[in-house]
Amino acid sequence: MKKQMSNLDKLTLSNDFLFKQVMLRKRICKHILEELLHTEIADITYLEAEQTIDVYPDSHGIRLDVRIADAANTHYNLEMQVKNPVNRATGKFLLPKRTRYYQAMLDTDMLQKGQDYDELSPTYIIFFCLFDFFQDSQRIYTFKKRCLENMNIELADEAVIMFLNTLGTKGDVSPDIQSLFDYINSNTINSNFTREVADTIVEIKNDKKVRDAYMTYEMRMKDLRDEAHAEGKAEGLAEGKAEGLAEGKAEEKTATAKRLLSMGLSVEDIAKATSLSVEQVEAIKAE
Repeated sequence: MKKQMSNLDKLTLSNDFLFKQVMLRKRICKHILEELLHTEIADITYLEAEQTIDVYPDSHGIRLDVRIADAANTHYNLEMQVKNPVNRATGKFLLPKRTRYYQAMLDTDMLQKGQDYDELSPTYIIFFCLFDFFQDSQRIYTFKKRCLENMNIELADEAVIMFLNTLGTKGDVSPDIQSLFDYINSNTINSNFTREVADTIVEIKNDKKVRDAYMTYEMRMKDLRDEAHAEGKAEGLAEGKAEGLAEGKAEEKTATAKRLLSMGLSVEDIAKATSLSVEQVEAIKAE
């Protein structure tokens, strides 16, 4: 009997869950960081994968895909970003301020009570983006704080934000990073490194513990979607009820104005009695 393909079998590296599982393979994750930052890293430690940070009970928590520290106590947060999120109400893109919030929450979580500010570790927040947020075709966009009056002056807060544009064509990256971009974009295997990544994914998908974990992950995501749908439905019902009440009051005022007009009252008096404008009463009279 042919084995039925599960949702896990269909996942590619751009999926959050699978990306996290691959980044948990130390050799792969360490190699990516070394290739991106052009430095050797002695070792890495996983602080916690897919960690949720809630610094304050009423604060907006953040879920981190992969959080790592190296032997020099530099901290890394790696995120996969498939879509470019936007606030539908304002039309503003959310990614820049998301990085600002991630940085603030990481620092607050990192600095324990009584510690000095200089004990904050250097940090890298790295987004793998399947779109070009800045529309400049750069393969990598690296951000540090600099003085606008003199761009040679850097604020040495040791906080770095990196956006990796898998579709980029400008700027130099190592062959392994470019092959990783190609693999993320189209599952193309064109290097020994992406062959290792692909083989690792096959191994991950055949791991029973991972398959069980993905079933739990799917159920949790479904619960979150259901909750969001229920909240949206409740908001819609509330808005519909409010709109219905408003329409009902407007119809009631119109009916009252018509009755008063039939009784011969002046437009001005009817406007005062119904809280309608003179123009609105004139329009009702003209009907």
